[in-house]
Amino acid sequence: MTLATTSLYALLLSAIWFVLWMRVSSARTALSCSIGDGGDPKLLQRIRQHGNFIEWVPFVLVLMVLAEAQGTDALWLHAAGVLLIIGRLAHPFGLPVDNAGHPLRYLGNGTNILAVAILAIALIRILTGI
Repeated sequence: MTLATTSLYALLLSAIWFVLWMRVSSARTALSCSIGDGGDPKLLQRIRQHGNFIEWVPFVLVLMVLAEAQGTDALWLHAAGVLLIIGRLAHPFGLPVDNAGHPLRYLGNGTNILAVAILAIALIRILTGI
């Protein structure tokens, strides 16, 4: 079993993770701030952009691995993977410090929730034989 579909999305997501991590790391270096945000709103914003990625992506990838390993059709996996990619690309831009209701924040979280729902339905179908 190669888990090729999940691996594709994990690879694409690792590129997004790297960019977000570099943005945090470079801001920390510029501020000489090893821990926390040093009271800098820009660093706090970057930490949350990266943190939200870390909060969502491993969970969805685990669901993808479980679904793919149990034979879920690739269409379900691609639907969830594309939604996750869209969400992870949109969400960082939807986290401005001064606007909790930014549309890209809703797009990012909404696509993640849809990806989880698709994978949950796929797993329920497998477990129940539907």
